Amino acid sequence: MKHARFIAGLPGGSRGNLSWRNLSGLKLASRDLTGADLTGARLCGADLRSVKLESANLYGADLQNADLTGATLRRADLRGACLRNANLTGADLTEVDLRAGAMAVGDRALGLTLVEHFNADDEKSNPLGAKGSRPKTTGQEIVRADFSGAVLRGARLNRAQLKHSILTGADLTGADLGRADLRGADMRDVILMGANTQAWDITGADLRGALTDDSAAKVSGAISLDVMLREHARWVSSVAEVGAPAVLDGLDLRSLRSLRGFNLSAISARRAIFFGLDMEGVQLQGARLEGADLRGVNLRRADLRGAHLEGAMMAEADLRGARLSPLVLVKSSRRIPTDLTSADLRRANFSGADLRSAVLKDVDLRQGILTGANLEGAQLEFRESYGLKGGPGRE
Repeated sequence: MKHARFIAGLPGGSRGNLSWRNLSGLKLASRDLTGADLTGARLCGADLRSVKLESANLYGADLQNADLTGATLRRADLRGACLRNANLTGADLTEVDLRAGAMAVGDRALGLTLVEHFNADDEKSNPLGAKGSRPKTTGQEIVRADFSGAVLRGARLNRAQLKHSILTGADLTGADLGRADLRGADMRDVILMGANTQAWDITGADLRGALTDDSAAKVSGAISLDVMLREHARWVSSVAEVGAPAVLDGLDLRSLRSLRGFNLSAISARRAIFFGLDMEGVQLQGARLEGADLRGVNLRRADLRGAHLEGAMMAEADLRGARLSPLVLVKSSRRIPTDLTSADLRRANFSGADLRSAVLKDVDLRQGILTGANLEGAQLEFRESYGLKGGPGRE
C-alpha cells in the first residue's frame, strides 16, 4: 500500500524495498512495481508477465528463467543482472541499462567478496551470495535470454554478454551495442537503426532481415519507385486501360517516407519493407502483402479489404478506423476476406477498425488494442490471448 501511495505521489508513501529478497517462483504478474528497489533480489522463475518495473532498481538481480513477457522496464537499472533463459518477449526496455556490473558482500573470514549468480538449473546451486561462491565474472549475464519482439530503444548494452540470445524482431533503435558479445544470437528482423555497433561480435549470429540505417529502395531498370507507384495508381483507376501494375516484392521502401492516400489496390509487395511509413488513408484492397514489414506504419483509415497479410510483421502499427472487412467482387459477388493468418500484431492499435469476417488465425495480439473494433464473424485464434486492451465493441 505504501508503494502504491509512493507511485501516486501521495503522503505516507514510500518506495517498495525488496532488495536481496528471495522472490523466486512468486506470481507477480501485472503488479505495479514502478521505481521499486530490487537490488540483488532473487527472482528465478518468477511470473512477471505484464509487470510494471519502470525506473526500478534491479542492479544485480537474479532473473534466471523469469517470465517477463510484456513487462514494462523503461529506464530500469539492470546492470549486472542475470537474465539467463529469461523470457522478455514483447517487453518494453526503452533506455534500460544492461551494462556489466558487479556486487560485493562483506564476509568476516574472506573480507569483501564478489557475488556470483549460480545457474538456477543446477540442482546443486547455492543461494545468492552464499559463502564459498566463486567470484562473479565481469560482463552481463544474458545468455540465451528471449527478447523476441522486445522494445530496446536506446538501451545501454555496451559490452553486454548476449551469446545465443533470441532477439528476433526486437527494436534496438539507438541502442548502444558497442563491444557487445552477440555470438550465435538470433537477430532476424531486428531493428538496428541509429544503433552503435562498434566492435560488436556477431560471429555466427543470424541477421537475416535486420533493418539498418541503409534504405535500399532500388528497382532494376531506369524507372523509379515513385513512377512505378503512380503508374500503378493509373492502372487501377483506369481498370487496366493505362499504366502498369507494380511489383514491389522484397523491396525496401523506407526512403519514400510517405504513401499517404496512394491507391495501391492489388499491388504485389510480398516481403517488402514499409517500416515506419506514413500510409494513412492508403488503398490496399486485395493487395499481396504476405510477410511484409509493416511495423510502426501509420495505416489509420486505410482500406485493406481482402488484403493478403499472412505472416506480416505489424507490431505497433496504427490501424485505427482501418477497413479489414471482406472485399466484394462486383461481377461475381465473391467475398474475399482479409487474411492475417500468423501475423505479428503485438501492440497494434485496431481501435474502431472494421474486422468483420477477418481471418485472425495464429496471430500474436499481445498488448494489442481492440477498443470499439467490429469483430463480427472474424475467425479468432490468438497465439497469446492475454494482454489485450479493450475489446470488440468496448469503449
